[in-house]
Amino acid sequence: MNSLRSYEHGIHSVDAGYVRPLLAAVHLIVEEGRVAIVDSGSNASVQPLLAALNAFDLLPEAVDYLILTHIHLDHAGGAGSLMGVLPNARLLVHPRGVAHMVDPSRLVAGVTAVYGSAAVRELYGEILPIAERRIIPATHGLRVDLAGRELLCLDTPGHARHHISVYDHRSSSFFTGDIFGLSYRELDRDGRQFIFPTTTPVQFDPVAMHASLDLLLSHAPQVMYLTHYSQVRDVAAKAVRLHELIDEHVRIARLADAAGSQRRARIRAGLQELLLVEAERFGCALPRAQVLKLFATDLDLNAQGLEVWLDSRAG
Repeated sequence: MNSLRSYEHGIHSVDAGYVRPLLAAVHLIVEEGRVAIVDSGSNASVQPLLAALNAFDLLPEAVDYLILTHIHLDHAGGAGSLMGVLPNARLLVHPRGVAHMVDPSRLVAGVTAVYGSAAVRELYGEILPIAERRIIPATHGLRVDLAGRELLCLDTPGHARHHISVYDHRSSSFFTGDIFGLSYRELDRDGRQFIFPTTTPVQFDPVAMHASLDLLLSHAPQVMYLTHYSQVRDVAAKAVRLHELIDEHVRIARLADAAGSQRRARIRAGLQELLLVEAERFGCALPRAQVLKLFATDLDLNAQGLEVWLDSRAG
């Protein structure tokens, strides 16, 4: 299966089938025939995930946990459908996300208000509820056992207030959702990976994001597994650069704050220039137009998130 990649320590990624290849990954942790899945992707992820289990001669009954890093629908939209075919699984989600998984109507309404009902149906399909009895609130410091393998849940706000990261002691790695930024495989160069923050609306908080990065680094991880997209190494250096790029995002937003109706457009233009400069600095081999195409939606969302953040400070 082209959508399946295997790494060390029984960790695997499956392409979520979201919008385009290599945009969103779902991760499997396999230990002694038992499985934890990190993030569900959208409903389009269900069949690829079942196929991945089958590739390892595992049944859906082998999945003990579905862990959501946060409840944005590219990470959690397929959770209800997936839990429906995983009879033994418990869902782990930040305490702030539990009610939204039990009754996703407000979550869907919020996304619909931004994108419209037609786009939401096309991207995510029907968002199904999950019985509360199957949900474990992933409080800060919660430890769960996967066939003797400890997984640690940490509260890591900054991208969203309902965001957790999952530390796997066996592999000395984190599953970071969106808190450790974006790293698309198309930009890889000489075994190195590009990194860029995501300030997606509506809860970007730069102070919290800096603190969450520092918390992750305090565990001295060797590897990060990002939803967008999968394995990243040279973690300490990337964290330093993420800190700097977060500050650059904030600087760009503040410079545009007085631009009135042109504010978001100026923020996006500033972010686009930052992205291109960063890609050149990294030594990216892709043409500038291709870099902009890969990050087009992210630049839109980052600009929107920064504008919401500016408004929240004014309030």
